[in-house]
Amino acid sequence: MSPAAVHSVQNAGPGKSGYLNGPQKKFSEEEQMAQQARQKIQARLKMAKLFQQYRAQLISNKHDVTVTSHPPSKEEKICLTVYENKKVVPLTVKNCGVKTVTLTFWAFDLVKNIFTVRDCHGDLIQTMKQLPLGPGESYKIKVHFDSEHAGFYEQLLVFQIESYQQSSDKLEIMRILEVIHRTSFSEEPLPTATTSVSNLQTMNWTPAEGVGLTWLKLVVPLKGYPMPDNMKDPKKADMDLEKMPLNWGTYCRRFQMLLHVEELQLKTDIEKFNQNAKMFRHKSNAFLLILQLAGVFKNSPMRLLGNNVLVTALNQPGVFENKIYNGWVHHVDAEHVYLQFSEEFLNCFKEGTRYRFNFYLGRMPLRIQHRAVQLAYTSRLKEVLFPTGRFSSHHSHLHRLVELGDNPEQQKAVQHIVAASAKPAPYLVFGPPGTGKTVTLVEAIKRIVETQPSCNILVCAPSNSATDHLFEKILEGKIGEHEVYRLFALSCPVRNIPQNIKSCCNLNRKTNTLMMPPKEELMKYKIMATTLLTAGRLVTGGIPVDHYTYIFVDEAGQATETECIVPIAGLLKQKCQLVLAGDPKQLGAIITSRVAEKHGLGVSLLERLMNDINLYRSHETHGFNNRFVTKLLRNYRSHPAILKIPNELFYNGELQPYAHKEKCNSYRKWEHLPKKGFPLIFHGVAGTNERDASSPSVYNMAEVEVLKEYLKTLVDHLKRKGVTKIQPREIGIIAPYRKQVEKIQKALKTDKDLMKINLENVLVGSVEQFQGKEFNVILVSTVRSNPKLTAHKQRFTIGFVDNEKRFNVAMTRARALLIVVGDPRVLKTDQIWNKLIYYCFQQGAYRGIIVSDAEEEESPLTDAHSPSLW
Repeated sequence: MSPAAVHSVQNAGPGKSGYLNGPQKKFSEEEQMAQQARQKIQARLKMAKLFQQYRAQLISNKHDVTVTSHPPSKEEKICLTVYENKKVVPLTVKNCGVKTVTLTFWAFDLVKNIFTVRDCHGDLIQTMKQLPLGPGESYKIKVHFDSEHAGFYEQLLVFQIESYQQSSDKLEIMRILEVIHRTSFSEEPLPTATTSVSNLQTMNWTPAEGVGLTWLKLVVPLKGYPMPDNMKDPKKADMDLEKMPLNWGTYCRRFQMLLHVEELQLKTDIEKFNQNAKMFRHKSNAFLLILQLAGVFKNSPMRLLGNNVLVTALNQPGVFENKIYNGWVHHVDAEHVYLQFSEEFLNCFKEGTRYRFNFYLGRMPLRIQHRAVQLAYTSRLKEVLFPTGRFSSHHSHLHRLVELGDNPEQQKAVQHIVAASAKPAPYLVFGPPGTGKTVTLVEAIKRIVETQPSCNILVCAPSNSATDHLFEKILEGKIGEHEVYRLFALSCPVRNIPQNIKSCCNLNRKTNTLMMPPKEELMKYKIMATTLLTAGRLVTGGIPVDHYTYIFVDEAGQATETECIVPIAGLLKQKCQLVLAGDPKQLGAIITSRVAEKHGLGVSLLERLMNDINLYRSHETHGFNNRFVTKLLRNYRSHPAILKIPNELFYNGELQPYAHKEKCNSYRKWEHLPKKGFPLIFHGVAGTNERDASSPSVYNMAEVEVLKEYLKTLVDHLKRKGVTKIQPREIGIIAPYRKQVEKIQKALKTDKDLMKINLENVLVGSVEQFQGKEFNVILVSTVRSNPKLTAHKQRFTIGFVDNEKRFNVAMTRARALLIVVGDPRVLKTDQIWNKLIYYCFQQGAYRGIIVSDAEEEESPLTDAHSPSLW
C-alpha cells in the first residue's frame, strides 16, 4: 500500500467543483456535502481494506531502518489516552545499516486540524521528500495533538525508505497514531458479563401483586388460533403474501398470515434464551428469583418481558424430581431476568441449584388480534376499514366552539367529531408533534358528553402510559368521576397506576389487587378507557355491539392495524363514530419478522388510510377534506429553530410556531450556544463504535464524554437561575442503543462532578421511550461512527439512526434547547441527517470536528498540495 495508492483512494469521487460523473449534473451545496461524505466513507473503507491486505509488509522495518516512538508502538499502532487538550508524541527514524538511504515522509490526517507534525527545528511539515540518512544517523519528528473535543482520533504516518544507489528499491514503513481524548478521570468500566448477582444494586420492588377474581363472564369465545403447518416456512409465506395484495376480500386471510409469520419469529427469538443455569433470590423481594443470562445474544432480553418460562431442576431427586414449574418474566435488564413463581416453588427453592429454562411465547395478545381480524370481516366493517364516504352524512350540524380559542384546525376537528360527520368512515386527527392533539380529543369528548345524554364513549391507546395520560386529561375536563372508568389488564402492576386514577378504576382498594367487574357494571359509565388489547376483554365479556356511540383511539400511529381493530371488531356498529388520532410520521409498532414488516404488519390503520384511501389524502387545491380528516398545524411546543427541519422534512413546511415565548426562549441566552439566540447545536465528535464482550449493542464513549460536559454546563445554568433540583421533563437524553443508554446512566452516577447532583429526574432512554413526551432540553447521542482503520471488519452503516421516524421523534421532543452529538463524517451520508448538519452549519450552530472542505481551505495548517485522506 504505497502513498500513491492512498492518493488514488483519496482522489476518487466528486471534487470541489460539485460535479459527479461529468459536468452534466450540478449539485447544490447541501447535496455536494452529502456526496463528499459518501465518497470519503468509501475511500476510508478501501484504504482499510488495502491496509489489512498489506499489513504484514507495512509494519516491519526496512533497509535496516527503524521507526521508534514514545509511547512505543505495538506492531503498527501507537496508542494513547489523553485527558488534556494537547499532547506531543516524538518519533525517531534511525538508519541502523551501513549504507545511506533516503527518507520520504507523508502524514495523512483522518480528522482535519487535529494533528500537526514538526521537525527537530520546530518547523511545520506535512510532506518531506528524499532526505539523505547516512549510517547511524537519525531523524526526529514530533506529532502534536491539539483538540478541545473528546473523541477518537487517528493519523496515518508513512515513511518511505529508498536505497541511495538503487532508486527503484522503495519500501514503506507505516505507523498509525490512535489518540483517545477524554475530558475527565471519572470513567469506570461497567460490570462485565461475569458480574456476581450478589453485587447487583437492589431496586425498590413491591411484592408481586395477586390477581383479583375475574367477574366478567365469557360470552364471545377466544379461540386458540394455532399456527398451521404450512405457515412455518417464512420463505413460502413471503411468496404467498406477494400474490395476495390487501383488499377487503383478502383482509382476514392476509392479516392472519402476517400474525402467524410474526409469531414464528417471536417464538424463535425467545427460544434462543433457553439454557441451563442457576437462579438466585432477589435481595429485596422475596417473590422474585434472578436468572443471570449466559452468553451474547443478538436480540435484547427485553423480548422476554411478559412471557412465560418452564423450569425443571437438573439432577435433583426428591421434591423437584420430574416436576415442571411455570414462571413468568416480571422484569428484564441487560444481563438478568427477574422471574415470578408460585408460592409452592418459592418455598422449595434452594440457591445454587441448576435448572433447565425453556422460555415460551405468551400467545394471548396474538389470539386477541386473530379474533379481531376475523370479527372485522364477519361484522362487515368494509366501510370502516376501506371507506368510500358514500354512506357518510353530508348535512351534519356543526356546533360553534369558543373554548379552543382561535385555533381553526382544532375547532374543525371537534365540530366534525361531535357531529359524527364521517361515520361509518373513521374520522382522522393528524396530530404532528406539539399541535394539541390530546387537547382536541378531550374537548371533543367533553362536548359529546354535554350535548348527547345517551352517549357511551370508549377511549383506547396502545399503551398504559398513553391511556393514562389521556384519561388524566379527561378527568381535568370537569367530567364527574362517576361517569368515567379506567379498565386495567389484570397483569398490570398496581404500583404503576397513577394515584389520581385509583378511585375510578378496577382496583380493589381493600386487597390492593385488580379485578374484572361484570358487564353490567362496566356498561354504567359514559366514558370507558383502556388499552387496545385490554379492550378485547370487553368483546369477550359480551358488551353489546351497539353500546358505544363513539370509539376513540389515541396514538393510533403507534399500533399495528390488527391491534387497532381490537376495540372496533365486535364493538362497533354503523351508528358509532370511530376517531383515530396520531401521527403516521412518527414511530409505529415494533415488528420482529422481516417478512411481516415487508408486507405491512408494521403499518398502522391510521397510516394505511392516509396513504391508500382517497378520502384522507391532501389535494393540491383544497388540502384535506375536513369532513373526514383534520391536520393540526399550530405547534405549541418547540422554538422555531428546533421545529424548522422536521417541519420541512415531514410536514410540508405547514406547521406554524405557536410555542409560549417565555418557555421556548428559556435557553436563548445560554452562554454555551455557538450562535446566540439560536437554541440548536450539532456537536461533531470523532468517536468509534464499541461493543462489550457480553453484548452486541453498540456504544460510543467519546459521545458520552461530550454529553457529560453539556450536562454540567446545563446544571450550572439552572443553579444560577435559582433552580436547586432538576424537575421532571426539564432534561432528557436520547440514545438509539441500549448499551449507550447504560453507559450514559453509569456516567451520571460515577462522574466526580455529576454524582454530587440529584439527576434522578433526568430521563435517559431510547427514542421509543421518548415518543409522546416533551422536555425543555433534549440531548441526542447518535452513537454510530467510523470503524477504526485497523479494525478487521470494515462495515459501514448508521444502524438504527437510519430511520426517518426515529429522527422525527428525536428532533421534536425539545421545547427550548436541542443538542445533537454525533459523527458528521458518517451522518452526512444520510440525506436527512445531512440536512440537519448543513442547517446548523449555515446558521453558525455547528461545533466540533471540522467537516467542510470550505473550512479546511481557510485553515493555515492545511497545505493544498499535500496528500490527505480527508
